[in-house]
Amino acid sequence: MSESLQYFSEAFAAIHESMEALHQIGAITKQTMDEFDQTCLTPFESLSPQDIRALRERENASIAVFARYLNVSHNQVSDWESGVKKPGGAALRLLTLVKKKGLQAIA
Repeated sequence: MSESLQYFSEAFAAIHESMEALHQIGAITKQTMDEFDQTCLTPFESLSPQDIRALRERENASIAVFARYLNVSHNQVSDWESGVKKPGGAALRLLTLVKKKGLQAIA
């Protein structure tokens, strides 16, 4: 089981590990495994500019420090907070993780 995956719960992580083993021995197809992954992994959600700012402030981080944790530029975070741009992809996944588990989860 990959340590970088984020699951709904420890139970989902254990079930996923079992399903992965079944996939490796050919008992389930790749398509079935992909569909199962979708149900086990923590979904990401879109965040409003206000949500992003509130999240950063909750973590007591300046824009520069928050950006460094997310591996993006200061301007990128500023653009998200002002609504000029929206986070997507990996950045949105990281923001969702920070929202659920705090900034230390990605430290």
